[in-house]
Amino acid sequence: MSTRTATVDEVTSHALPIIQLQKINKSFGKTQVLFDIDLTIERGQHVVLFGPSGSGKSTVLRSINLLADPDSGSLKVDGVEFGPGLAGDRAPRGGRLALRRRVGMVFQQFNLFPHLCALDNVALPLRKVRGMSRSAAREKAAVTLRRVGLIDRAANYPAELSGGQQQRVAIARALALDPEVMLFDEPTSALDPELVGEVLKTMREVAETGMTMVVVTHELGFAREIGDLNVFMEDGRIVETGPRGFYDNCRSERAREFLRAVM
Repeated sequence: MSTRTATVDEVTSHALPIIQLQKINKSFGKTQVLFDIDLTIERGQHVVLFGPSGSGKSTVLRSINLLADPDSGSLKVDGVEFGPGLAGDRAPRGGRLALRRRVGMVFQQFNLFPHLCALDNVALPLRKVRGMSRSAAREKAAVTLRRVGLIDRAANYPAELSGGQQQRVAIARALALDPEVMLFDEPTSALDPELVGEVLKTMREVAETGMTMVVVTHELGFAREIGDLNVFMEDGRIVETGPRGFYDNCRSERAREFLRAVM
């Protein structure tokens, strides 16, 4: 049986971090909200960003897919530069659309089209972004809705779905595009407490597939469960990071104080 030897590009790509932020700064008007953010994310890693409101967590997340363009610093995906870059770095550059084809995002609000059923909410990006035919897009959308346990709701409109079901449709919409990385921006914060569990269950199942995930969440029990890399932020800065066990062993007094207040 013949075997194929990986090319140099393939080996190099596999060895690189999937995402690398270096010296990322961001201001809105005269207010600086991120200060020299350095963060390296490996393939298959589950990263949790947490900290008090206004600490810059969501802005870091939105910088990764350029919903918030960094003012300075480097944003690399697989070694390709998508941010302003660092002086003297000659990394190849990529465009915004190419980035978003590789990085999916789930928001606090579900952002579903109210006039489309669940199936067509998932199918529409496949047609617009991937150029799939209507029938092929709907077929893949059905497969993805089945993956999140909602195939029986495919014909329902958003107004006919619970908040938890709407968020799972939003997760299906992002997954259908076959991203390499999934970003979750407080995906349960708009849900009634009794609906949070079903969304977290879906996120656990996504994590179990080996998907690289970056999650901003206040659900720290869930964070403790899935977080391979845990990042505590305050005032636009990364205060401390740590692996599994971080929540019991963090060194920063401010992080310990925050955790005592919320856990």
